Amino acid sequence: MAVFPWSHPDPTLISWQLALHSLLAVAFAYLAYQVYVVFARKTLNELDGPPVTNILGGHMPLVLDPRNSPSAHERFVKQYGRNVRIRGVTPWDERLLPMDPVTLSHVLKHSTIYEKPWQSRRLITGLIGCGMLAAEGQMHKRQRRVATPAFSVQNMRALVPLVFGKGEELRDKWMEIIKSQSGDGEKAPGSGGVTLDVCRWISRATFDVIGVAGFDYQFNAIQNEDNELFCAYKDMFEVAVSQGQSLKAVLGLYFPIFDRLFPDKRTRAVDRGQATIQRIASELVQDKKRKLREGEQSGKLYEGRDLLTLLLKSNAATDLPPDQRISDEDILHNINTFMFAGSDTSSLALTWTLILLAKHPEIQSRLRAELLAVKPSTSHANLSEEEILSLNESLSSLPLLHNVCRESLRLIPPVHSSLRVAVKDDVLPVSQPFKGRDGRMHDSIFVPKGTFVHVPVEAMSLDREIWGPDAWQFVPDRWDNLPEAVSSLPGLFSNILAFSAGPRSCIGLRFSMIEMKSFLYILLTNFEFRDTDMKVVKLNVVLTRPYVSGKLKDGSQCPLIVTPLALEKDA
Repeated sequence: MAVFPWSHPDPTLISWQLALHSLLAVAFAYLAYQVYVVFARKTLNELDGPPVTNILGGHMPLVLDPRNSPSAHERFVKQYGRNVRIRGVTPWDERLLPMDPVTLSHVLKHSTIYEKPWQSRRLITGLIGCGMLAAEGQMHKRQRRVATPAFSVQNMRALVPLVFGKGEELRDKWMEIIKSQSGDGEKAPGSGGVTLDVCRWISRATFDVIGVAGFDYQFNAIQNEDNELFCAYKDMFEVAVSQGQSLKAVLGLYFPIFDRLFPDKRTRAVDRGQATIQRIASELVQDKKRKLREGEQSGKLYEGRDLLTLLLKSNAATDLPPDQRISDEDILHNINTFMFAGSDTSSLALTWTLILLAKHPEIQSRLRAELLAVKPSTSHANLSEEEILSLNESLSSLPLLHNVCRESLRLIPPVHSSLRVAVKDDVLPVSQPFKGRDGRMHDSIFVPKGTFVHVPVEAMSLDREIWGPDAWQFVPDRWDNLPEAVSSLPGLFSNILAFSAGPRSCIGLRFSMIEMKSFLYILLTNFEFRDTDMKVVKLNVVLTRPYVSGKLKDGSQCPLIVTPLALEKDA
């Protein structure tokens, strides 16, 4: 009797067919739901907005690309007003772009109505867990309540010597490279300086800082890049994030099974990095808990200053109700969050500041003179902890240093923009009545549940109607005489949104400013920074990163000519 091939179906083939049918069914259900949403709800009907030229992608290339967004935002305000209806990724994705300070303040203040959309939360959680960047509602409140004491003025002051130490280690490493005229540096023609990728080196230094400040863990990234945990974090933040805007990554976001069925370089990097981080960081958490227990038992309390120790102490405080405490997993997720927010954003803020100072040598010289005026006559290595803290106090009161930091964060905020979604219907206030598409005047905006709202961080900082005609230029002195309209802008820090605003504003503001000012002080009193002939451009890859024009595939980099001041004087 003949046996036909189809008489015994292959079980593997059946499994693949079932998986494919399931995926198609989910995709169809999702599309059907989206079509239902289009016809079932009102969508920003009173607002005008730019015409759509792309069926897919809508206005996203205009509002998200920092090479186009300043002019696009300005054009939108002039043509359609300060609250604009824009098109998102799909034809039915109508979004609100609020560039009205009153409207935007309402969105940021009411964080229980305007939450991060599930897409953003899933992306963040998939990389660093559900810490304060991803958590919403009561979970976010519990995590923030436990973390807030760790970021007190006293605890941040205790980290100042650590930041100074890492800044000086970076200085010494650069001196070593310049002296040898080898390694990662290339001799700059006609000078005693060396061309260094400042972005890479600053990133290594800020990783070192947050490693010790966050975990009490030594990455030693300034000296080498071989540490297992450092490599895991870098893969997570660079490989996974930089490749996270591909079509496959988007499909994986909406259909997680897609990544499991068809893993790629990004998926494997995330899995590998998470396994390493989970293993090592869990050991660190348990080690800290053991030290705290032993301290209680011996009567000599453990005095660790790192954020992990402070979080564990805060979480175990007797005045904290048991139902307000968070799990070890939540603590680990927030340490991962601090690693991301405390290294990546800080390194980019410093990098962009050095680029701007290299392009404006007269401001760099003025700032250096201000910094040298407070520099101690003795070496920093000979200063006591109290003397370093006193030096930090002097730095915090320097007017030009403060203005340079504010102006850099205003002009090139590391976070270009962010996204919120209305979890229920709401009515938004406006600064003045506007004429709607229906020809009538409106004094508010109805926002239906499910509407995406863009938080235009960069747009509010570069608005020439608010900041003046030179708003697109690097002018630190503007902060000595700001236009009155600036005072209406929301922002935790100096009426800019670099650290956001409202209940979800950045908890690490103090630490970030200590780090930024300390590094600028150490680097500018030891080196001069000059521009190269390579054009550096801005790209929004989760954060606003520098790339060399024509070399985007080489990743984020920022070449500058770095010259020791002693060599510069001898030249």
